[in-house]
Amino acid sequence: MKEGPDIALLGSLIGDPARANMLTALMTGMALTASELAAEASITLQTASSHLSKLEAGGLIRQRKQGRHRYFSIADDDVGNLLETMMGLAQKKGHMRTRTGPKDPALRKARVCYNHLAGEYGVQMLDSMKARNFVLEGKDELELTDAGRDFVTAMGIDMEPLSNSRRPLCKPCLDWSARRSHLAGSIGTAFLEHFYHQGWARRISGSRVVDFNRKGEAEFKSLFNT
Repeated sequence: MKEGPDIALLGSLIGDPARANMLTALMTGMALTASELAAEASITLQTASSHLSKLEAGGLIRQRKQGRHRYFSIADDDVGNLLETMMGLAQKKGHMRTRTGPKDPALRKARVCYNHLAGEYGVQMLDSMKARNFVLEGKDELELTDAGRDFVTAMGIDMEPLSNSRRPLCKPCLDWSARRSHLAGSIGTAFLEHFYHQGWARRISGSRVVDFNRKGEAEFKSLFNT
């Protein structure tokens, strides 16, 4: 038996079609019940429960109980980033499960990637912050500069809880549609929540699409011009 990380285990967990469908559904960032995930995977509730147990044991999802219901979500940023990267590789190699449809342009423009903004708008955010030296590229993460902190604070976002979080402030995440990096980390999450709170954008129900209204698009382009 070879020593080292067991990528075969991860591959087998993600590689099952039903489990892959459930993980993709959870990439909206929403917590879903076993029944909802069973519907996403087109399987029975009993079969879904078995799959969810394996995913939880493998550290890919987590659950929390609220009342009579149990809700499942992606375990952490590392899992979300891995799934987004795998989607990018699948798209690049031509492994697409459905034909391009009406939702495809909207997904490519702006969508949720677990807990941050992806798509063209997510890439534009990171490009803009790099161009203005708000972030500097490191080996695996991005360093937020003093000017970047001032920029985030000026948006009305409290930097203190972000700085004290165990999550990285900024990190790149490979975008499956743009094939370039968009902005992840606690700053990326804070930006997306800010857009929602300001009423600039909303997530389309049952989809990963983030829909910016006219005012939101104008405000976004003003903040993240390139």
